[in-house]
Parts: sequence; structure tokens; C-alpha cells
Amino acid sequence: MIRYPDRPRQGPEPDGDTVKFLPDTPALVERLPRRSGRPPGINGHGISVRLEAIDALETHFGETHQELAGANAARDELLRLLGFTNIVFFPDLPNNVQSADQDSLRGHVLSNGIDGNGRLIAFVYPGEHPGPDGASVFADNALIDQSVNAALLTTGHVYPAFYATLPAALRNHLAGISRAARAARDAAGLWPRATADPNGAATIANLADLQQLVVWPKLFRRIVPYLAAGFTSFDGFDAWLRTDTVNRDDALFLLDRHESGNLHDVIHAEEHRVQLTVWPEDFIIGPDPTPPGAPTDPHTVAAGDVLIVAALPDPVGADRGHELVTLLNTTASPIDLAGWGLLDSAGGRHDLTGTLVGGAVIQVAARGAVQLGNRGDALLLVDRAGVSIDQVTYKADKVRTGRTICFGR
Repeated sequence: MIRYPDRPRQGPEPDGDTVKFLPDTPALVERLPRRSGRPPGINGHGISVRLEAIDALETHFGETHQELAGANAARDELLRLLGFTNIVFFPDLPNNVQSADQDSLRGHVLSNGIDGNGRLIAFVYPGEHPGPDGASVFADNALIDQSVNAALLTTGHVYPAFYATLPAALRNHLAGISRAARAARDAAGLWPRATADPNGAATIANLADLQQLVVWPKLFRRIVPYLAAGFTSFDGFDAWLRTDTVNRDDALFLLDRHESGNLHDVIHAEEHRVQLTVWPEDFIIGPDPTPPGAPTDPHTVAAGDVLIVAALPDPVGADRGHELVTLLNTTASPIDLAGWGLLDSAGGRHDLTGTLVGGAVIQVAARGAVQLGNRGDALLLVDRAGVSIDQVTYKADKVRTGRTICFGR
């Protein structure tokens, strides 16, 4: 998705390595590992997908940007590869799509987890996947070569960025693609203008200088807050990185040395000059550490595992205590409902108990503060952690005395 028809000026802001994705089955996203303990940032408009193994120049970051020619070229190539055409951006909001031939297109992603920002980390493909939704796939080199990620790396539109969650065989394959793109006699994309790397340092006196340069985006994302803090030279950059091992001094594994390190180990900075001393494909970046107590495994119960399939809002006789809600366990395993809650649109809650056998249904008599409105209402089912499992609504014209409303799926 690149544009919300109902609010285009507040819609997605696609760039060269991020795009909005609306899954057919949101519950599959909930089942992915949470590498840094962060749950997926998914809502009715979908979830942001960060393309695995690549890092594009920033079109927007902290109210600034990198060299816009390279940043916009990567963004435009990503959208072209996905099939979007005739895209026009707002003149005063250059990262928001004003119009396009298509606001959304069919596509699919291959993912093995959620990152520390709640984004889906994935290889991205246009069109339909030939297998069933949610299937486990062995991603070999041939399959990865068909991805948009690999295409952008091949054409030199993006830098590599290899995290520890990427399998070693795929990392080695993509590293070879990156090296070939950079070494090509007629190198295209960003490589002819790249700086602040093993081929030479960049001179940066201020933010205006930085915005005109092609540098590894993660290094750019560290320099921006450093300059914003008031530093006027890079003499203190090493010490500044070391003071925060989570948000600044990323944990690395240095492949040439076969040892662990940090971002400061691959950066040389002094006066107004800064340089990445190792090519990005020659080290592995560790994911953000998990906060104490935060689970990295996916929820044992995901959205859609239990559905609200029917409701009786207006029983014959007295309503109170006789209004019924029917729940269905769509999985093959029993689900403990202790701590779960059924909520109405007014915020009233009915606490659930007991176990719902796999494939079974249960009728819940609405009690507590929950009341099913005869003029229409919304019902929300949440698990013990407060995560939304299912939600339904009905209108007044569906309410008839003694009649049960069935919610089609």
C-alpha cells in the first residue's frame, strides 16, 4: 500500500527499503518471533515492512535526509519493481503519494521476525506466492534472487545491512551481489558517489554537508543526532557512541577478525572527517537487545485464533444475564481463557474463565458491566495481556427479539 484513499496526506511514506503491507491474515504476523521483544506494530492499515538485508539512503529522518537523488531513486525503483505506476507526490509533502494508477497491489513477503521498531523484516515480492498463506518456506539463493531486495542490491540502489537473524548462506550470497555491484566498471546507483567508506573519508562540517552526501545510512543515522547535540567536530564521536550500546554503538560481529565488537570499532572520526573502515557486508549487526522480562516468542494465541461468531443481544424476556455471545476456537489446541475479557463499546468488561477445547464453541452469558445494545454495538475479545483477538460490530437493523446474530467470516 502506498496511499490511503480516505486520508492521502496522512498515508504511508514509502522509501527505498520500507513499504506498507496489509496482510490477508494478520494473525500470521502475530505468530512471528519478536527478536527484540517488541510486538508487531500492526493496525487496520497494515504493518510497515523493512526490507531484509538492505539499507537505502534516507528520504526522511529526524526532519532531515540524505542525498535526495540517490534516496528518491531507490524509492522509485522499489515502487516500480512492485508494479506501481504514474506516482505523483505532494509538492509540500514530498514523501506522501498524492496520486498513482494504483493505491495498492497484490504482493507477498517472506519473514522470520519482527524488529525492535515493531516492523516486519522481510524479503518482498510482487504478485501472489504459489504456496499457501502462512506456509514455512526454505529460502535458498534462487528464491532470494527473485526478491525486490536482491534487485535493489544488484543495481546498486542500496547498501547492504546484514543482521544476525539473516541465515549465513543467504548473507554470503547477498554480500557477493553487493561487492559485484560496487566493483563493476560501469557501477550504477549510489556507488559512484559513495563516500565515508574504506575508499576514503568524508569531510562533514555541518548538517548541510551531510545532506548532500552518499554514506552508509546507519552511519548517517548516528551522525544526525550527534550534530543535533551541538558537537562541532568528530573528535568526540567515538566516546559519544560508546555511551549508549543500544541506540548508538550497535553490537557487531566482525567477519574478518572473527570477533565481536561494536559500531565504534569500524568507524574512524576526527576533526571534520569520518570514515567507515570496513565495508558493510563484512560485519553482522546484532538486533536490539530484549528488555528484561519482554518475551521474544510470538503470542501463544494470536488474533483470529478465537472468533466471536454469534451474539444474542435481545433475548425473549429480560435481557440482563440472558444476553449470549458465542465464541469459536479455530485452532486444534485447547485455549485457557483465564484472564481474557469480553468488552462492549461502552468499555464494560466481562471476565472469562475456563478452557475452550480446540475446534469447540462456547456460549458466554454476558454479565458484569457488559451489555449488548439493542441499537447496535461493538464487541471486543482480548487475551490476558490485553491483546485484541477478535472484534465484531452489529447495527440496530440486525437486532430482533429472540434472534441470534451470526457474524459471517
